[in-house]
Amino acid sequence: MKRVVVGLSGGVDSSVAAYLLQEQGYEVIGLFMKNWHDDSVTIANECPWLEDSNDALLVAEKLGIPFQTVDLSEQYKERIVDYMFNEYEKGRTPNPDVLCNREIKFDVFMKIALSLGADYVATGHYCRKGTVEKNGKELYQLLSGVDGNKDQSYFLCQLSQEQLSKALFPIGELTKPQVREMAAKMDLVTAEKKDSQGLCFIGKVRLPEFLQQQLQPKEGLIYEVNADIDAYRAQYPQFASVKEQLAYEAKNIDYKPEMGKMVGRHQGAHYYTIGQRKGLNVGGTKEALFIIATDVATNAIYTGQGHNHPGLFRRALFIQENEVHWVREDLQLKDGETMEVMVRIRYRQPLQKATLHQFDNGMYISFEQPQSAITEGQFAAWYMGEELVGSGVIS
Repeated sequence: MKRVVVGLSGGVDSSVAAYLLQEQGYEVIGLFMKNWHDDSVTIANECPWLEDSNDALLVAEKLGIPFQTVDLSEQYKERIVDYMFNEYEKGRTPNPDVLCNREIKFDVFMKIALSLGADYVATGHYCRKGTVEKNGKELYQLLSGVDGNKDQSYFLCQLSQEQLSKALFPIGELTKPQVREMAAKMDLVTAEKKDSQGLCFIGKVRLPEFLQQQLQPKEGLIYEVNADIDAYRAQYPQFASVKEQLAYEAKNIDYKPEMGKMVGRHQGAHYYTIGQRKGLNVGGTKEALFIIATDVATNAIYTGQGHNHPGLFRRALFIQENEVHWVREDLQLKDGETMEVMVRIRYRQPLQKATLHQFDNGMYISFEQPQSAITEGQFAAWYMGEELVGSGVIS
């Protein structure tokens, strides 16, 4: 009998995952991960992790499976929180959920599970695992979930073959309504529970407030840049090579205060991200202002009116060589090779047609349609059909 450890989060998805595994004849153990201690940043009198671990315990009791809590807050702080602040200070926007899966759930947590004699680790993610055989070797595939509305393969885009080999995703074949229905039938306390929002670890905390407690505020200026400045009208130069053209298309415009007019003040460029609209508190414009660039060196924020502002769009992006990750290592490109794929640059974005161009120093992704708000520090993930084959950090 194979033993599987389920990360019970106190939500409906992982509860049903545990139930399904039991039905499939696995020996199931429930583990709750505590990732956070600092109650000063959670929002008034809600203690989410206590409530969640309680719900997880009730589910485990209902299913009759052993249950325990593991405290991973130290590793969490080191690998996720510190990394996040580091990225924010550099003016990049990290994705803690992707990291949490790579570094915590399928690494630290997985090692604990294996030390308990587990054959697999299971989570309540909406995605599926497949296998293909190549040259007599079994390879694992990360496939999107059947529920197109809830597909979470993107959050697992940094997993390796080794991690996938030990992973199970029991609810990947189901839709959210089916999962809720099953939980209700089983009379699990989590059946009606709302989906958790906010960071994967801090429970109900608002990111800007969390950041403000850790990064010192420093007042700076907000500029508005017109849609018709010369920088957007520049003639396309002649390029000596494809690589040169891609580098040109992936490059950010270097904004200077004289390109726009001062329209307000902010509390620190590192709190803001490209494409953001809320939280600027600048009124009086015909259309909403969107952030088109932040400059942490000069602590300036550049904005443009409306979501069609040319400053929001780029045709290409670059990923440094050491940040290119292939889930399917066998499909890895060599210097000079290209591949037609579908790409998303954020969770829930519809897949976009694109081409990967691999060079010695990294990879360019060029899109058929210019993309809005390509954000440094976020992950671009590429798919072939419903299989996620690789990903990388936008640089």
